[in-house]
This record gives sequence, structure tokens and C-alpha cells, in this order.
Amino acid sequence: MSTLKILIGDDHRIVREGLKQVLADAPDIEVVAEAETGPDTLQRVDALGGDKGLSAVLLDIALPERDGLDVLQALKKSWPRLPVLMLSTYPEKQYAVRCIKLGAAGYLNKSANPDDMIAAVRKVASGGLYVSALAAEALANAVGNNAARSGSGGTESLSHREHQVFRLLTAGKSVSEIGAQLSLAANTVSTYRARILEKTGTRNDVELALYAERHAKAPNL
Repeated sequence: MSTLKILIGDDHRIVREGLKQVLADAPDIEVVAEAETGPDTLQRVDALGGDKGLSAVLLDIALPERDGLDVLQALKKSWPRLPVLMLSTYPEKQYAVRCIKLGAAGYLNKSANPDDMIAAVRKVASGGLYVSALAAEALANAVGNNAARSGSGGTESLSHREHQVFRLLTAGKSVSEIGAQLSLAANTVSTYRARILEKTGTRNDVELALYAERHAKAPNL
């Protein structure tokens, strides 16, 4: 049995240790590298030769210095054959569709059952697409309602960058903090914020946070 070589990209050591402990129960899976930030993840993947040295990458969405979704896009551009399994504390219905549209081989909540985690790693490493029942439902809704949603507002109409800013705004980050994290000028972030408020029909950050809370379980957020 060939060994699946995995890199974990997550900024929390306790999460990485937990994932390693779970995957250690699978004799065919070996965690060969770890990374704490977005740039560090890209550097380590490159150093290992991408899909030549790795079977898959387990990647957190909320990485510091460079957003996990940005890292996902960069990985798919440099190493299109390298499977990336996205991990997050966000509900599957909230982010699964967006991640898979950006090239992820699957999406898994960090609270998933250990057996599901192992099954997900094996599935994506073998070239398959892993989605939970909730994620599959969200994907089905996305496909079935694509035409109806194409002209609608809300978070589905946000661009990738707007969605990044949206998530950081609703997490309580200031314009300057978002600018520093995404390497954007403050006035650029303010422009994105104005577009987000218009598309979501909200008037300020408080209403935006309430909007995000109300729609947290919506399949197309």
C-alpha cells in the first residue's frame, strides 16, 4: 500500500496536532509537512515539488498573511493536479460551493468525525471529490438555481475579493486591519465595503453582521 503524503496548512498548532493524531490512525497516511501562514504553505508546497512530493494539502480557510482561498487559487495555478481539501469551522453550506468553484477537491468542517476526515483525505488524494451530505445539498442547489441566482444580489453576487472583505468585516475587523491583512489600500477596502453593503442591502457594519448571522445557514452564502 502506497503512503499518502499530506501537508497541513493551519495557523493553530492545537488544530494541526489534532489532525495529525487523527490521521496517524490511518497506516496509509503520513503528514510530511506543516505550515502556519498562507505564504508559508505555498513555499513548503513548492519545496516539496507540489504533486510530485505530496498526495494532498489540507488547507484552512482563515490563514494569516494570505487568505486560504487565495492560497487555494495559487496552488491550483502552480500545481493543478495537487488535490486541496479545504478545512474550516464555517458551515459546509456556507463555503463548500465557493471552495469547490475555486478548485478545491473537497470541503470539510473541522468538527467532522475522525473517520470522515480519513475518508476525505483518501478520497481527494485518489483524485475524487469529497463532499458531505450538507455540501452535496448546497452544490445541488447551486446548480439547480444557477440561472435564477445569476441576476440576484446577496453574497452570491460578491466577487472573490468582496467575499474576503465581507468575511473580515463580519468578523469585526476594521478597514485598516483588512487592508493590512489583504495588502490593500484603505480606500480600496472602503470601496469594496460600499459594494458589499449595496449588494446585501445593508447600511452599516452592524446591519452587515446581522445579515451574516441570519444567513449563516443559507446554502448560497
